[in-house]
Amino acid sequence: MEKIYYGEMDSFLGPLTLAATAKGLCMIQYGNQKNVLSSMKRRWEKQEQNSLWIEDYTVIGEAIREIKEYFDGSRNKFDIKMDLRGTAFQKQVWEQLQLIPCGNTQSYKDIAEALGNPKAVRAVGGANNKNPVPILIPCHRVIGADGTLTGYAGGISIKESLLNHEKSSFASVVN
Repeated sequence: MEKIYYGEMDSFLGPLTLAATAKGLCMIQYGNQKNVLSSMKRRWEKQEQNSLWIEDYTVIGEAIREIKEYFDGSRNKFDIKMDLRGTAFQKQVWEQLQLIPCGNTQSYKDIAEALGNPKAVRAVGGANNKNPVPILIPCHRVIGADGTLTGYAGGISIKESLLNHEKSSFASVVN
């Protein structure tokens, strides 16, 4: 039985609920654990059966620290280990998203082309939507080909807030 350790943190976006395995951070969801934990468990159970969820801040403490540093403007890259569960294609997309510099954006088409599959724009969007650790894997940096902000699991206002935060906090690293 795999153990999943979870806890909650505050941010300028509202509460975030984090979950990790012994291998690394595996999920972040917008909202407090009272409201989102059951949906996190259901999502996890689709891939991994028979897990035991334990509230434990020692396991997720490093992730909380790094995310707080990101929010206070002192960190623009994450070093914590992640335990990402998904298809091979989803993992390719998530790796590509991590290459988008802080404060910059790319389109779904840009990501598909970078993966060598320019016709996979919709598939890239689907993988983006399944990102289990928003913020750390910066799916908020992906926009429509016309430059508009498009769908985001946390809502367009959160996507816009994250992009504005990066532009104002990390202006010196923005290309």
